[in-house]
Amino acid sequence: MEPYELTLAEAADKIKAKELSPVELTASVLARIEAVEDKITAFATVTADLATKAAKQAEEEIAAGAYRGPLHGIPVGIKDLYDTAGVATTSSSKVRADYVPTQDSAVVERLDAAGAVMVGKTHTHEFAYGAVTPTTRNPWDLDRVPGGSSGGSGAAVAAGECSVGMGSDTGGSIRIPASVCGTVGLKPTYGRVSRRGVASLSWSLDHVGPLTRTVRDAALVMDAIAGYDRADPASVDVPVPDFAASLDAGVAGLTIGVPVNYYTERVDPEVAAAVSTAIDVLVEQGAQVREVEIPLPEYILPTEWGIMLPEASAYHQEMLRDKADLYTDEVRLYLEVGELVLATDYIKALRVRTLIQQRWRDLFESIDVLIAPTLTTPALRADQPEVTWPDGSTESATDTYVRFSAPANVTGLPSLSVPCGFNASGLPIGMQILGRPFAETTLLAAGQAYESATGWAKLAPLP
Repeated sequence: MEPYELTLAEAADKIKAKELSPVELTASVLARIEAVEDKITAFATVTADLATKAAKQAEEEIAAGAYRGPLHGIPVGIKDLYDTAGVATTSSSKVRADYVPTQDSAVVERLDAAGAVMVGKTHTHEFAYGAVTPTTRNPWDLDRVPGGSSGGSGAAVAAGECSVGMGSDTGGSIRIPASVCGTVGLKPTYGRVSRRGVASLSWSLDHVGPLTRTVRDAALVMDAIAGYDRADPASVDVPVPDFAASLDAGVAGLTIGVPVNYYTERVDPEVAAAVSTAIDVLVEQGAQVREVEIPLPEYILPTEWGIMLPEASAYHQEMLRDKADLYTDEVRLYLEVGELVLATDYIKALRVRTLIQQRWRDLFESIDVLIAPTLTTPALRADQPEVTWPDGSTESATDTYVRFSAPANVTGLPSLSVPCGFNASGLPIGMQILGRPFAETTLLAAGQAYESATGWAKLAPLP
């Protein structure tokens, strides 16, 4: 096994035991990038020289007895929305082609303090406004999309081009690429992880979090990045648990809510079957199932778009006036439409979101977690990014992918996507586990219980 094939946890154990050096691991990852990047194009920028220098520093620190923890010497890819001092942060857009920040984003600061090694900036759908990431391809099938908007991070982690990919999630942008690329993706509770220094899509819906190969890896990253930051107005000052410590708690006695509506409508039969089988695995380990009805389902997507469209347009207003010709047609159209949303409609959407949040709070009084498909379908073809349903209706990739992921953004609840199988074409399928506010440890324990009982995390695309 080559070093780049190791999970974060496996690599960390070897680095700590001095069986593997950060320099060896980083060199292996950079060689992997060189070998497959021309097929995948996951990176906007590869920072090979900086990574080699950081890996050498980590090696020297560890040799001197100054081991910082599990992320010390671990290669990470940073979504190109995150500010990185001295390294271009383009948001995968010509609008910011020349933008080089002078200060790191909060998460990058925390990763640097933990000793992580940045190997590059990963592609996003332009300004995170979409679910396809057209610059990038899916490592499981190069003719298909990697999801978005954190498609570069999802593809890079799946292909072994980094051990961790940082993403952001406004309508599903961590969980969508995690699902279609066969990785783990965690959208924490709104306010759990600081968004300072990350280009915004929608202030009141944005979240940041990790994409990793395993649930344990996600917990280890959360241990490094979670915490209060007064510079982020949405940040919540709540205790930060040891996310990795309770991973093996199991699911005995856990009550799983299984939706009888919303997540059951216009969904690929293979996806539905895979998630149902995954729930059975957890039941075999002692979990209980309770059928539940998703409240106010007809308002979820109108609320998501009713908030996101005007907030995104407000963020981009000045840039759109000055550089409209530099945006892609798709994103410029979204931004122009957002300009037409009335202030009264935006305020109504905010009020409806409060009602949805209250009803979901009631829903979780009788369950510990809600389990549903992460997405309606596996990865769609890049040359035909839409799905046609048996009733004749069609949905674009963005519309169909956001449909199942948006509830966690509208409510702000934590949601974990874990691989739960493959369809007949060999494409990954994801299951999402949603929980109560700041109950990431419960989600991670459930995900770990499922992952440990199955072999999906051991499979990888591309030779």
